[in-house]
Amino acid sequence: MDPTLLQALLLVIAGYLAGSLPMGVIVARLTGATDPRTVGSGRTGGTNALRAMGLPRAILVAVLDIGKGFLPILIAQQLGAPPAVGALTGLAAVTGAWRSIFLRFHGGRGVATGVGGMAAVSVWVVLVGLPVFVGTIAISRYVSLGSLLGTAAGALTSAVFVAAGALDPGWLLYTFPGTAIIWLAHRDNIGRLLAGTERKVGRAAAPPGP
Repeated sequence: MDPTLLQALLLVIAGYLAGSLPMGVIVARLTGATDPRTVGSGRTGGTNALRAMGLPRAILVAVLDIGKGFLPILIAQQLGAPPAVGALTGLAAVTGAWRSIFLRFHGGRGVATGVGGMAAVSVWVVLVGLPVFVGTIAISRYVSLGSLLGTAAGALTSAVFVAAGALDPGWLLYTFPGTAIIWLAHRDNIGRLLAGTERKVGRAAAPPGP
């Protein structure tokens, strides 16, 4: 096998395995806290970790989830992989966060991992999407809506950067498919938002539905 192709394949596999690490479950088990899969949405990300374990542990989960998106792309960059390979590595990490091989292809929604990967690509894109994310949550109290609009803003910003020559086009293989995965992972939230039954920030946790 061509060494360049082998390196790309290994990076993508490593990205998926890194993304698959269920940080919410790991933190719960190491600290004796409630497993986030037993409350709320049943997901393992930071929002459900907040419901299950409280703010300090939720912050730790979020930071770790960001790291598992940031590090795979950073490593790909340090190894001299072209942007397209780095993009596919990051995309694999987001996929792993959503469909973890360690949780029988269950997991989180990939938002923090996606943001972490984007931070390795362009901090400026993150800085554009962040106010949309925070502002939407502050106004609506829906974390899901903030995640949807924030990631969409980031993807559109990346396209503008590419058009302006400030970002390699290869990174669009990360931003748009990654955003699509995050939106797909939020399909139940989208249904509840449309129905007016979505959970708001601060709402008491409940056992996950069927």
